[in-house]
Amino acid sequence: MEAGPRLTPLYPFGVEDGHDAGMVTYTDEQPPTNRYPHQIIAPPRAGVCCVSAMEWLDAPQRDARWVYQYRRCRRCGFAVRVILHELPDTTLVNSLREELASSFMRNIPE
Repeated sequence: MEAGPRLTPLYPFGVEDGHDAGMVTYTDEQPPTNRYPHQIIAPPRAGVCCVSAMEWLDAPQRDARWVYQYRRCRRCGFAVRVILHELPDTTLVNSLREELASSFMRNIPE
């Protein structure tokens, strides 16, 4: 039997962004294991049970760009990282605020 490509869920971040994308390992070769916060071994596909049996692991976490939390199915062990919301880039927000403030100033002749 020839092994096909390994499919994993897609996320809006990865190792190249400095995130711990390696926390969840998706494989059929090992049993699902919850060693949170160090490692989670999960099946590569969600099961029908995941709709009703997903539970939150720990509290929401924060990194430089995202607030996220892990969910794991109590029955089959499938796990995902859920993005709760994106954190704004404060430097960008401040520069936009300054631009807007200067854009609406009127030059009144003396």
